[in-house]
Amino acid sequence: MIDIPITSGLVRGALELERTGHGLLPHRLPARARAQFPDAYLATVEAQPSGVRLAFRTRATAVELDVLPTKVVHPGFPEPEDGIYDLLVDGHLTGQGTATITGRPIREMTARFTGLPTPEKTVRFTGLPDHEKDVEIWLPLREITELVALRADARLVATSGSGRRVWLHHGSSISHGSAADSPSTTWPALAAARAGVELINLGLGGNALLDPFTARAMRETPADLISVKIGINLVNHDLMRLRAFGPAVHGFLDTIREGHPSTPLLVVSPILCPFLEDTPGPITPRFDGGRLTFRSVATPQETKDGRLTLTVIRDELTCIVANRNDPNLHYLDGRTLYGEADYAELPLPDELHPDSAGHRRIGERFAAQAFGSHGPLSRRSANR
Repeated sequence: MIDIPITSGLVRGALELERTGHGLLPHRLPARARAQFPDAYLATVEAQPSGVRLAFRTRATAVELDVLPTKVVHPGFPEPEDGIYDLLVDGHLTGQGTATITGRPIREMTARFTGLPTPEKTVRFTGLPDHEKDVEIWLPLREITELVALRADARLVATSGSGRRVWLHHGSSISHGSAADSPSTTWPALAAARAGVELINLGLGGNALLDPFTARAMRETPADLISVKIGINLVNHDLMRLRAFGPAVHGFLDTIREGHPSTPLLVVSPILCPFLEDTPGPITPRFDGGRLTFRSVATPQETKDGRLTLTVIRDELTCIVANRNDPNLHYLDGRTLYGEADYAELPLPDELHPDSAGHRRIGERFAAQAFGSHGPLSRRSANR
């Protein structure tokens, strides 16, 4: 096996790589943004490498990746399963691996890190085709993953994805991946694969909150296409009232436009979530017969004083996009990606997040509606 230095050229989908005492830690927001984080919760989800992958061209038949993973454990909740590493060969999922973790939990809601470090783990992929091929290793979407070492039985060359348009997307836990089967099967990853674009996924579980530091990071990130999915987390946290919401959306979009004045920019409203359509947050988790679900602690009668519901947010986003006089700004109603008929066929298991089948449906529909020949993120739109 040949030792391969892990360089920034090998890593795609991360905005920054932090040198640690073990190796390289991919970040999806830069240090400037991280310095302004309000809590450990955001610091945790930002460091979970959803959409981050190693990409290279090689004729190797065996590849080994040494990692130091950190599992997220919520107090009072069952420990999640080990994260999955996806191996893609020439764009096709051909293998999966895990790095079993012992003694290195993170308690998201109480501290950034607790527990003892665990020795590094090795994820091995063997039996790869013996010819030149493009290989990607997608990192687990819900585990913080430090990259320690990379080995292969043949030389490899980093691939840049040159020639492919870069799609920068920001959203909530559904964009982060929620209950997707694996990192390459989140709806943004599936949509990117269908559209042939290069994904940078800034889906941040519980933290699509119109934070200025996120907008600044998007402003400073080179991209050919941009989308922002706005709404569900604002209701979940009962974060703001209607008076603040409109100006906050305008400010978020203004900041992005400072760095991308004419880039196609798509605003996406929430998918259907029945218990929040006409009821404000905040929400709370509960276990019922071993099943995790979410519910609101408010009632529909509590919408006075400008409290936000998904219906209110969709109406406001429609007006904001229409009134900004921006020919490259577009709106997509999230219910066209997942609506009432979809809920009847593929109900949300926890009443909030779609399952793997839901991710596939959303990804397919987003690819068709956004990247299709007449979509707002199509080549035709970008060349107008």
